[in-house]
Amino acid sequence: MAGLVAAARARQLGAAPVVFEKGERAGGSMLLSSGVVWRHRTLGDFRAECPGGETALQARIVEELDDALDWLESLGVEPVRRETGNPLTVGRRYDPRTLTEALVRAAGDVRLREPFGEAQVLATGGFAASLARERDLLLRAAPWSEGDGLSYAVERGAATTGGLEEFYGRAMPGPVSETDFVRASQLYARHALVLDDQGNDLGQPAWHESDLVQQLPDGRAWYVVDARALREPVRERTVADLVEAAREVGGDVRPADELPFELPPSPKLAEPPFIAIRVYAAVTHTTGGIRADDRARVLDPQGRPVPDLCAAGADVGGIFTGGYGSGLAAALVYGRIAAETTLA
Repeated sequence: MAGLVAAARARQLGAAPVVFEKGERAGGSMLLSSGVVWRHRTLGDFRAECPGGETALQARIVEELDDALDWLESLGVEPVRRETGNPLTVGRRYDPRTLTEALVRAAGDVRLREPFGEAQVLATGGFAASLARERDLLLRAAPWSEGDGLSYAVERGAATTGGLEEFYGRAMPGPVSETDFVRASQLYARHALVLDDQGNDLGQPAWHESDLVQQLPDGRAWYVVDARALREPVRERTVADLVEAAREVGGDVRPADELPFELPPSPKLAEPPFIAIRVYAAVTHTTGGIRADDRARVLDPQGRPVPDLCAAGADVGGIFTGGYGSGLAAALVYGRIAAETTLA
């Protein structure tokens, strides 16, 4: 998203940008997402949720996302929904395919299957693929997000941020096709008893569940739900719908009495039947990355801008460190900023 947004904004400003897309299609991980672009309601909320992030980077997202969403719609994209369904956040939901098509039209010159050689704006999607491979986790992102932008920036003298081991993750029922990334995500840990392979309770997750996913032992766990939990709503579906999606994509869904250990007592298991779902941690986008300022300028270890180089999207680290936030929001806000900085 960040690269297409930067190109669309640069073209509006009179430039003739070229987007070099390593993959076989445009849209990167945006095309594989739920399309919800959101922010925390206040900077204080953002700071509390992501205490290790840079305040200045977070502030630009809180201050500018609403205007950036209006700009996005000026390109001809209508939201599917003008709220997120979460009282803790503000944002809008778009159809990812429609969004991608509109941004490609606005960007103009998008060259597929062409890795970049030189670049002014780095927006390569972070290093989700290489991190997932290194840690033997599932990948829930574009397979081309190998860290090309990070490597290029470091070669140019850039600094990196903390949080290089952190990621925004989802619990998945196993390897699934890209078209099932959203449908098959198991988003109900708060309603489930979460157990490791020895039957130990892994505790109550935060509201977003990403922290829990990063802490799953060996990247896997069991979610056990009762009949009451199955009726709980999750966005426009129910927990039962998500469990059925796991079953449909070949996940291990079984009666809980077939687990190889005895269930610990828990208030979450009050109304039988009890169902167990095998889940695995999957990397959606990385949290650490290139050090940049709130003008999207890439910085060296002394905090000085690297000449003629900006970064946006998941290539930039230091926004969500220690917590959870919208990668699409960062891509949208900093994609526009990167174009404006480059052409200033």
